[in-house]
Amino acid sequence: MSLTVHHLNHSRSQRLLWLLEELQLPYEIRFYERNKATMLAPPELKQVHPLGKSPVLEDGPIKLVETGAICEYLVDKTGRLGPTDQGEGLRNYRQFMHYAEGSVMPNLLLMLAMSKVPLLGKVAVKKVQPMVDVHLDYVEQVLASRPWFAGQAMTAADIMMSFPLEAATSRAGLGPSRPATMAWLKKIHARPAYQTALKKGGEYAYA
Repeated sequence: MSLTVHHLNHSRSQRLLWLLEELQLPYEIRFYERNKATMLAPPELKQVHPLGKSPVLEDGPIKLVETGAICEYLVDKTGRLGPTDQGEGLRNYRQFMHYAEGSVMPNLLLMLAMSKVPLLGKVAVKKVQPMVDVHLDYVEQVLASRPWFAGQAMTAADIMMSFPLEAATSRAGLGPSRPATMAWLKKIHARPAYQTALKKGGEYAYA
């Protein structure tokens, strides 16, 4: 398996490095740096894929985008870090694989965009915060009831949920008032594979 990750600093692609380390798969990283003024991805990424976004995974002739789709591809390919049962665990797994980007991240991105608007931005952020709190409260309830998002074992769903929850600690006030979520973050950050991925991936503002 010849895997190449097109990796952008401070981005979702950090999750893919973590997944690859957990799966113990060999891979090559091609690094891209955000524009320091705009924080946008460099134009070179458009030479890799028309969307110009990261991550992009190349597996020989196969080229994939979208973190969730890439994670599912690697889980299916290796048979590891998927759901541990075909009942409730599978339902939980599928839900949180999609919930991370489908529900949580859009609100966090809205907060980030509004925070950059002069004057009215702070007012807008205050209006979005209750929407984010609904999700953070839901996540807290889930993690207070079980150790991992899909059930009793860590899966790729936990890897998918890491980026929005890390971002929420800096953008949306996630903190000690939600102890189960903070304990989960501490637990994933202590994993050797996570630490190795950080060393290999470079700058990552949300960890």
